[in-house]
Order: sequence, then C-alpha cells, then structure tokens
Amino acid sequence: MNRSIDPFHHHSDRLEDVADRISEVLQCPITIEDVNHRLLAYSTHDDCTDQARISTIIGRRVPEKVINSLWKDGTIPMLLQTDDPIRVKNIDEVGLGNRIAISIWKNEEVLGFIWALEIDKKLTDEELGLLKKAAQVVKGKLLNFHNRTSKKEERNQEFFWKLLTGHIQQKEEILNGFHEIGVTPPSQHSVVLFRFSEEIKEPTEKQINYLLQTTQQVHVLLSTLDQNELIVLLSPKSDQPLYDIKQFVDWTILQLKERFKIDRVKAAIGSIYREIDQIELSYKEALSVQNIKKRFTEETDGLNSFSELGIYQYLDLLHEKQQKEGFVHYSLRRLKEYDQVHHTDLVETLETYLDKDSNVNEAAKALNVHVNTLGYRMKRISQIAELDLRNPNQKITIYLSLKLDKMNL
Repeated sequence: MNRSIDPFHHHSDRLEDVADRISEVLQCPITIEDVNHRLLAYSTHDDCTDQARISTIIGRRVPEKVINSLWKDGTIPMLLQTDDPIRVKNIDEVGLGNRIAISIWKNEEVLGFIWALEIDKKLTDEELGLLKKAAQVVKGKLLNFHNRTSKKEERNQEFFWKLLTGHIQQKEEILNGFHEIGVTPPSQHSVVLFRFSEEIKEPTEKQINYLLQTTQQVHVLLSTLDQNELIVLLSPKSDQPLYDIKQFVDWTILQLKERFKIDRVKAAIGSIYREIDQIELSYKEALSVQNIKKRFTEETDGLNSFSELGIYQYLDLLHEKQQKEGFVHYSLRRLKEYDQVHHTDLVETLETYLDKDSNVNEAAKALNVHVNTLGYRMKRISQIAELDLRNPNQKITIYLSLKLDKMNL
C-alpha cells in the first residue's frame, strides 16, 4: 500500500465502515467514542483485544472504572488539551491494554476520541500521522452527530421543564412525552438539585454534562440548567434506591472538585416516587430541602434528602398555621422574656440541649460550659418555663417551637 496517498480519501458514510478502514490501514482494533465515552463505532476484530474493549462494546459505553482510571493517570486531561496522539500504557486492574488515543476537535471543542489497541504491534511515527488524518475524517461524521444531539437535548429540556412546572400532569400525556423523546419512563424516580456558587456558564456546562453522561451509578433520564442550578431526573438501579442516589450525589460533587476544580456545590434530593405524575412533587421537595438547609445549616448538616429531614419536612406547614392563628408557645415566650430582662441565654441553652438529644456532656461541650453549670441552667429552664422535659410530648413540642421561632427571623 502506498501510504503517501491519503488512505481515507474515499471513505464511507457509515462510521462503522470508517472504523474498519482505520483498522485495516493501521492493522489494529479501533473504537470511536463521543466526548462522553459513548461507543459510536468499532472495527471488527479477532482475538487481538482486551477486556476494556469488550466491555465497552457490550455496554455501548466505556465502563466507569476505566474512565476513572484514565482520569487518574492523566490520559483524559491530556486528551482534552491536545490533538496529538497519546500513548496509553496498560492498566491491568481495569482490563485496559496498551493503546493509542487521539482527540477529535472542532475549533476549541473536543467531539470525541479514537482508540487504537497496541496489543500485537506498536504504531510507528508514520502510522501515528495516519491516525491524525483519520481523526479529520471522523470529525466530519461527528459534526453531524453533534448537531443532531444538540437538537435532541433542546427537546428533552423543554419536556423536562413542562414536567417540573406542572404544565403536563396527566399520566398518559407524560408517558407519551417520554416515548416521543425516546426515553424509557422510569419505574421509580427522584429529582436532584445541585446548586453551584455562581452561574453555570458554557465550560462548566460541558463538564457537568460529561459527568452525567459517564456515570453508571444511576440512570440519568433528563437534566437542565437554571442559572446556578443543575436539575436532574434520575432513576436508581438497585433495590437500595436512596443509597444509589446519595452515592451518585457524593460522587458527582467529588468529581467536580477533583477533575474540574469546582467546589462549594450543594445538593438536595427529592423523595423517590413510583408514579410518573409525581416528578413535579419530587422537584418541589428538593427545593424545600435547599431552603431548609439554608435556614437550618448546622441542624441539617449531612442531610441532603427530603426523606431524611424528619420534623424539618413539616416546618413550613406548621409555621403557616402558627402565623395564621397567632399562636405563641407559652414556655418559649417565658424563656425569651427572661433572657431579655436578665441578659441570659436560656433559649440557646435549651435548643442546644435538645439538639444534642438531651446528652448533658455533648451539650455542655457545645456550649463551652461545665456539666454542673449546664445542670443548674436546665433546672432554671424547667422552673421559669414551667416545662417538664421528662414528658416526651412537652419535649417534642418545645423543640418544634424553637425551630419554628427561627423561621420568624
């Protein structure tokens, strides 16, 4: 073969044929992926392959453990910076053999990747030059794919906003909407919000989309952005749905920080529902989680899910009822009046004591006082407030009143 002539000049319209042609020229197995590591095409192969390639072909996407390893060893960060071929050494623990990778670029944007396995041979400098020519051929194919994908994402986001805002409420209409955009309606679902410290702009949007497309912990069904918020509709994979979602949330926040240096991201998880017409409700609950965590930062530290908020789920309703009826808790009023006249902090002492589940040692530590001092204060609180903290009903009621009182601030 005369390799001074471009061997890809007469290429097929089918990306699969292009992959086969690259494989024929370079004499090694080829895979072509989009920028989110979804498999677009692969060459036919004999026994010259590795487990990572087999898993990619079977799953139609690169396994998450392989992607994570390629981030850790610096391969993917390098691919996102250069259009030159990069030699990747084997990573045995994830079944990845030696290979060459090259990015496919349009201006300053990566559209995808070509991977060439180097199991039985090592590509020469001349062959690496041919791989660069192949990348230009594949670029034309991926541009069409990229344009179709962008239009599909716009339709998906429009449908998602209709679900979130309640513009579509009938089950049949919702199911038809899912079928029209080619997404399988979930058997159970939850809406998750990620709030960023600043407005999400194009570079960050692409990084977010990359994470959503490559995660394999949950099924990401739909997503959209709203200024500094990412809204995601997802479906868990296992019989521990809340665990799945929380793992996904933790992983996403960690990867945003480690890979893209984006931190201070807060997450809120709506309840998990089975009915398809409860997507709006899950979204409202996720918003409620965000508002509650903002108002009760310390008390809800570590709680991201609506189902885990306990009494905080009901504070808005109780507060609305109190405001309407003008109710003021007798014992709390007595303590506040005493604090105001005597310049004491009995209300704070009581709230800390209850926050620490009536643990005297923990409460004393939090208040930075001696245990005996706290014991004396608690006796004074019981006397002044005419409150019996051994009575569970009185204890729960005053605790709720303390939290509701904060909502007036």
